[in-house]
Amino acid sequence: MGVHRMWGELKMEKDSSFKLLLVLFWGVFVGCGLCLENEDSDTAVYIVTLKQAPISHFYSELRVKGHHHHHHSKNQGSGNFSRLDKPSNISHKHGHHASSISRMHDSLLRKIFRGEKYLKLHSYHYLINGFAVLVTPQQAFKLASRREVSNVILDFSVRTATTHTPQFLGLPLGAWAQEGGFETAGEGIVIGLIDTGIDPTHPSFSDNTPERHYPVPEHFSGICEVTRDFPSGSCNRKLVGARHFAASAITRGIFNATQDYASPFDGDGHGTHTASIAAGNHGIPVVVAGHHFGYASGMAPRSHVAVYKALYKSFGGFAADVVAAIDQAAQDGVDIINLSITPNRRPPGVATFFNPIDMALLSAVKAGIFVVQAAGNTGPSPKSISSFSPWIFTVGASTHDRVYGNSIVLGNNITIRGVGLAPGTDSMYTLVMAIHALNDTAANDMYVGECQDASSFNQTLVQGNLLVCSYSVRFVLGLSTIKQALETAKNLSAAGVVFYLDPFVIGFQINPTPMRLPGIIIPSANDSEILLQYYNSSLDQDEVTKKIIRFGAVACISGGLNANFSLSAPKVMFYSARGPDPEDSFLDDADILKPNLVAPGNSIWAAWSSGGMESVEFEGEDFAMMSGTSMAAPHIAGLAALIKQKFPSLSPAAIGSALSTTASLYDNNGGPILAQRAYANPDSNQSPATPFDMGSGFVNATAALDPGLIFDTSYSDYMSFLCGINGSAPVVLNYTGESCGASTMNGTELNLPSITISKLNQSKTVQRTLINIAGNETYAVGWSAPYGVSINVTPARFFIASGQQQVLNFVFNATKNNTAPSYGRIGLFGNQGHVINIPLSVIVKISYNTTNS
Repeated sequence: MGVHRMWGELKMEKDSSFKLLLVLFWGVFVGCGLCLENEDSDTAVYIVTLKQAPISHFYSELRVKGHHHHHHSKNQGSGNFSRLDKPSNISHKHGHHASSISRMHDSLLRKIFRGEKYLKLHSYHYLINGFAVLVTPQQAFKLASRREVSNVILDFSVRTATTHTPQFLGLPLGAWAQEGGFETAGEGIVIGLIDTGIDPTHPSFSDNTPERHYPVPEHFSGICEVTRDFPSGSCNRKLVGARHFAASAITRGIFNATQDYASPFDGDGHGTHTASIAAGNHGIPVVVAGHHFGYASGMAPRSHVAVYKALYKSFGGFAADVVAAIDQAAQDGVDIINLSITPNRRPPGVATFFNPIDMALLSAVKAGIFVVQAAGNTGPSPKSISSFSPWIFTVGASTHDRVYGNSIVLGNNITIRGVGLAPGTDSMYTLVMAIHALNDTAANDMYVGECQDASSFNQTLVQGNLLVCSYSVRFVLGLSTIKQALETAKNLSAAGVVFYLDPFVIGFQINPTPMRLPGIIIPSANDSEILLQYYNSSLDQDEVTKKIIRFGAVACISGGLNANFSLSAPKVMFYSARGPDPEDSFLDDADILKPNLVAPGNSIWAAWSSGGMESVEFEGEDFAMMSGTSMAAPHIAGLAALIKQKFPSLSPAAIGSALSTTASLYDNNGGPILAQRAYANPDSNQSPATPFDMGSGFVNATAALDPGLIFDTSYSDYMSFLCGINGSAPVVLNYTGESCGASTMNGTELNLPSITISKLNQSKTVQRTLINIAGNETYAVGWSAPYGVSINVTPARFFIASGQQQVLNFVFNATKNNTAPSYGRIGLFGNQGHVINIPLSVIVKISYNTTNS
């Protein structure tokens, strides 16, 4: 994932030993996760970029003006007919250019390798001109030394950004969008998801809306693959495109066709889940384990979905396949790209921004596509963010305010809170500990208390009572399951199940688990101790033989099927990755705010694939409750569709600005949004969130549709920013085919809706330009300065007419010497009710009074 010629200023354009050094250098970074298992053990996948421009450069003029001409008939009638069942190799828009570029790649490879063995996996032709190829290091060296070649990069692995270890205590329900207007919300917008595929049979993606015309947008030209597990008719006017990209994975010999499906079908569940969060149909009943939890809806229920599968259940995915997916999505004409995936390692080289995924996304932004990426689940430490570039909208995860509480009332009148999407009991029942109900044939097994095998127990002792089982680390590792314990309880005719926490599971939070029987999991070791003390003190035992004469403890489970509104939300989850944004592998900080925003990501109900295996607790269900920054990103992709529908001419940066400047800084009690600071006991380790935890704040969907003023940033601004990085000129040329001109800018000069200064050496002036997309308005400027910094803003008050621009100048002065980040805000308050929130972060401060000692 890296950039070559890190020492570009040494003018090593033609020095292939330099390029190879880079390849070796990157090999150290990726470790052996990428070593191939085949007999030619030294071959590997490389992503090669050529100097000649890609197709999109010729089409970008057209794209911007919106003059797309597509020549295919569309069937707008109802019924199952789909216009999309075309063979994958069909030639459509740009098709003849694409095939000629692909032929050009083939002839170049033949010419370079003259009869040697190699395997081309992908030809990239739309956003970047290049290919992915399986070759030896010697052959990579040959490629690197050709003048047609600008870049040779070793492929790298990526992963989905869902956390699915038992880490969740609060169980908010779904972030189901504002009511009203669902019939049209997101109409005409196509959201492209690069993920694990989709289950096309899910009702969340049905196009059966006879009462309304539902045409496929004219600007979209994607197709649907047809395979045995993704048959003809899988696509419709809702699910308008579906492909899969696996060449890099297959080449490594780790593709498992039975689990991974060589088709767009989702064998994992993650892709179906994220697609339905962004654009799932409105009002789909959520029924899990036989219980009804309400109705699901995506954020933009009327938008269309196009799926580009580049991630797989058994191994994750590889950059070469992800880049191919991004390239195809842009060529197909999607409006928004959602990436719930992050690289497994920080990219080496001149800057983190120069990696194949971020650079392909830059081309997508140039083509007018809004790009959303999950921040990653590597929090809560500083600089744990896995999404780097200013043209990408990076989303962290927070809780929200629906929670499922379950509790158990003991016979001594103590109430213990717990979790479990389970029914309650109608009255008090006797508690029987699993290890006190063993039969004579029970194996002497230390795990028997986990209730995984009904044949170990004496049914007469258990039936009609509450079976008490232990929840150990084996549940965390997936060796034991709640499902199996419930099966045991059912076979023994128990009235219900109570799980107490084994003291070794400290620091874990328990997954929201559906149960058909009355049940509860007590997720705290202290509360589990209280339950066990009551149980033991209520046993009647024979003094001599210690045989149990009577089980005296009783309890009643209240049930956890109904949602409550919890105390304070949103809260930034401990796993949500944090800024500051690392500019390079030496961990210098970039002058760019990451994450951009937080959105609901914890315990989100959404669609689940019939083949979904990612979470054993939800296997075979139509819906699942998942958590992670993966769940947060598609909330933003869907809300961006609503903004784009209302303001079709807004650029990607302007859409990001609308989401950022309107974000909320306060929780539902009016206090500051809190951020969890630790993996263990996160609710007792929290403090107010900073911009490096939550970016501009928590998304406010209603306000984002009426932002008032916006900050815009163009592709050429991003180019000037990249060109301003020391030593980047050859790398920029390699990736974009464009030479750096005289105009460069640093990160603080980008017209972002935030100001981040990694090093304030005495004084700095920062400028921002605003455009008014609402009516005439007068704004007053207010601010709170970061610790150790004074601020002056001019003008402090201004009138701005509709459609006009206003430049603001901010002067920052360091008043203290300090290396700890400090934070502030600038607020623009309009007399028509618009409020623009600009977060400030200053890391290192050097004031005037330093001596040069």
